[in-house]
Amino acid sequence: MDPVMLSRIQFGLAAGFHFIFPPLTFGLTLIILIFETRYLIGDNDLYKKISTFLIKILGLIFAMGVATGIVLEFSFGTNWSNYSRIVGDIFGSPLAAEGIFSFFMESVFLGVLIFGRKAVSKRVYWTAALLVFFASHLSGLWIIIANSWMQTPAGFKIEGGRAVLTDFFAAMFNDSTLIRFLHTAIAGWITGSLFTAGIASWLILKKRDMDTAKPLLSVSLWIFIATAILQFGAGHIHSVQVAKTQPPKMASFEALWESQAGAPMSIIGIPDPDAKKTHYELSIPKLLSILIHFDSNAKVQGLNEFGEDELPPIVITYLSYHGMILIGSLFALMAFMGLVLMSIKKLHESRWYLTILLAAIPLPFVSNTLGWMSAEIGRQPWAVYRVLRTAEAASVVVPAGQILFSIIMFSTIYILIFAVFLMLLFKIVQKGPDQITIGYVGE
Repeated sequence: MDPVMLSRIQFGLAAGFHFIFPPLTFGLTLIILIFETRYLIGDNDLYKKISTFLIKILGLIFAMGVATGIVLEFSFGTNWSNYSRIVGDIFGSPLAAEGIFSFFMESVFLGVLIFGRKAVSKRVYWTAALLVFFASHLSGLWIIIANSWMQTPAGFKIEGGRAVLTDFFAAMFNDSTLIRFLHTAIAGWITGSLFTAGIASWLILKKRDMDTAKPLLSVSLWIFIATAILQFGAGHIHSVQVAKTQPPKMASFEALWESQAGAPMSIIGIPDPDAKKTHYELSIPKLLSILIHFDSNAKVQGLNEFGEDELPPIVITYLSYHGMILIGSLFALMAFMGLVLMSIKKLHESRWYLTILLAAIPLPFVSNTLGWMSAEIGRQPWAVYRVLRTAEAASVVVPAGQILFSIIMFSTIYILIFAVFLMLLFKIVQKGPDQITIGYVGE
């Protein structure tokens, strides 16, 4: 058993499970802020009722995010001690900032939302909703800053075998930070809006809480439509950035074996690294050159230009990237159908579409995970791109048997935790907005 591979699996398991919750927080805090704004302006208790219902769900999700995120912090000191020793002075800074400037703000003002409806004025309560929205996204930004530095490191130099910060702003806002954050934030808004649209669809299908379900569905669907379209633009800009700063990753995304002018864009296929070809490939001629360089005859670097020790696992990188795009395309189709149904005022009567929205709730989580996999696996074999190899970042004193045991233990605990989470979530949803206390949400 390879300790480095086991450590990667362990971290991937912990990070993948944790990553279920932060994107959902992005979307839920946005929708809560919208309904609290409508309540502040219009003084309609209907919006207050919907917001209270969503805040109860948000409290549960926040608790899950905190519980699952702690494991990741400790793993840098156990399984990745060399990484912490070499680049920890830079990587640890945004993680510390996330805790100091974001986590505590989000925790405090989420407490106001959960327990303080009757204790503060409407305007103060709205301000708390705004600050929870802001803090959740600020938290995400700090994490994206840390991850983006691993992808496109800048603002540092190596002294005495350690990375030393030389330019704070260059390191924090490196070549990939802002577009990566935008791409991630939009993904979170898609996740949250489809989640609440699915819940509203279930209530309408059951003919329950119709006065609250219909406006919840309407707001959620408008956000979903807008973000599903915006994500194509954000995703494209992000791909252009990857092509320019991490060309082996882009070549792996497209399984582009040979550098060529007028490079095609691969739609689907089965990459074969041994034969260096993609079987049963469907591609669009010259489209990759057009999308990256806006020139149909521009050259795109292929896998042949890089050494074998510089390439990630091609098959899983290719499939995860294309799986993300496939689901994103499905979202665009669903958004178009929803727009048509709303324009002809048939949304609430179209049970087939409401059923699709309900069944599609898991899809953003799958898409988020696939996107994260393509970004992280596509960076291999580097922990910090072109600075520190993954094999050199792992701890040398943790035996493989202990890591394997931790993987089994984590998997068991995560299954139990997730089962409890689903049970509590279903209980809240089944109770419905009309049965949630409109005073103190914690009652």
